[in-house]
This record gives sequence, structure tokens and C-alpha cells, in this order.
Amino acid sequence: MTTYAVETSAGSATEFHRRDIGPEPAPAVWVFDVAAPALVLGSKQRDAAIADEPACAAAGVEVVRRRSGGGVVLLEPGAVVWFDVVVPTAALHADGVGDDVAASMMWLGWHVASALADLGVAAEVHRDEMSCSAWCPLICFAGVGPGEVLVEGDKLVGISQRRSRGGARFQCAVHTRWSPGALVELLLDDVPAAELPPVATLAPGVAAALPDAVAAALAAS
Repeated sequence: MTTYAVETSAGSATEFHRRDIGPEPAPAVWVFDVAAPALVLGSKQRDAAIADEPACAAAGVEVVRRRSGGGVVLLEPGAVVWFDVVVPTAALHADGVGDDVAASMMWLGWHVASALADLGVAAEVHRDEMSCSAWCPLICFAGVGPGEVLVEGDKLVGISQRRSRGGARFQCAVHTRWSPGALVELLLDDVPAAELPPVATLAPGVAAALPDAVAAALAAS
């Protein structure tokens, strides 16, 4: 059995995204409370083509690039629970997923769905190919990738991944409040908020309990 320590910290999204898992990471779930709103871009998105920087500055929103892929996410204090799952390479091989990125996404998604079930939330793992709306891959929650978690067909938990020799860092986000209007106002593209697909949310107390439940589900496997 592998124990996953749950570590909680707070600060700027920039500081947290700069954190490295290191060459020999310990199994962990990192929970991070953003002190200020942040527009977080995927690793392959170019700031100048995505973020309306004057609008972000006026709203007090920092623009950050994460090291994992996918679309843009708006992190707002109290509206999103953000946690990263750090898994050493040896643990990935022990659980049979090894270097297969797609298989590891499904593996984590299953554990997240199991954790949600323990919290009384019926969720399912998206097992098909990428399901993309008109505004995907610009916006993370405008599409659903393999391994991401749904409730009644709507995306609940977004997951992206970055691999290194030492292991994998899965970055997860779940909303307690979904604000598509606030998000699209920070983008250069004219995105009609009403055209974005619905997003599932969790009650704040349930969302806050999810990282510990995920750590428990991983340890029990």
C-alpha cells in the first residue's frame, strides 16, 4: 500500500506552478488555495494569443502558464478546489500503467470517481476519445478528455498531466461555482459564454474533502 500525504498551502498560482516534483518525488496530494484570481494557460498556449492582458490587469487577475497541457482555466478564491496528485514512476509501474500517459489518466480518473463515491457523489470516468465543443481546446472545461470525471454527463473534474523521469504530476480542478462570463471576459477571442457546455459543480464542503478522499482511494488500491 502506498500512502499519499496531503499537503495544503496558499499563495499565488505562479509560485505553485513553479514548484517541481524533483527527481525522486514522494507520493502526495498537493492542495493549493489561490490568494488571488489567476488565468492559467496550458503549456502550449501563447499568452499573447489567449489572454486579454489589460482586462486581466484591471480585474486583478494574474496570467500564469502551467507545465501541463490543455486549455485555459480561471482559478478564483473560493470557487475552485485545485489539487495536484504526485505519483512516483515506481508507483505507476506497480499499478500497471507505467509510461502509458493515456492509461495513467484513466487510472487517476477512476480513483477520483471512487473518492467521489465515498463522498456520496455518483460520478463516471470519460473513457472515450476527446469530446470537444466549439471552444475546445481554448478552454479546459469546454471539452472532456479521457480520464476526466463527469456527473450526469457534465464535466466535473478537469485533469492535466506532466511527466518527468521521477514520476507524474496530475493537476486537477473542480468548481464550487462556475462563472463562464467572468472567464470569457479575460480572453482575446470573442467567446459567447452561453455557448460553453454546462459544467458540474460540488458543494464547497464536498469539494474541500475531495483531495483527502482521493489520497485515501489511492492508498487503498
